[in-house]
Amino acid sequence: MHRPQPTIQVNGAAIRQTRLDAELGTAETARRAGISDCYLRHLETGYRDRMGPERYAALRKALGLRAGDKRLRTPAPPEDHTQEQ
Repeated sequence: MHRPQPTIQVNGAAIRQTRLDAELGTAETARRAGISDCYLRHLETGYRDRMGPERYAALRKALGLRAGDKRLRTPAPPEDHTQEQ
């Protein structure tokens, strides 16, 4: 049975801001990451919000971020530690 590959939920606004802070255009960033500029625009606008781990790592590297840097990810919602009784 084929299991789907895990994906990473990303924050489009964070991707765009990081790209702008690095003074990179969409075409250059996409080229460096090995993705299409259309796909990058979809990520930045929120039309797409999930990436495979390999593409995510390539984008992170293209933007000059370290391997453990998670600023491009959508923050996980806080856990609800209340218990119903």
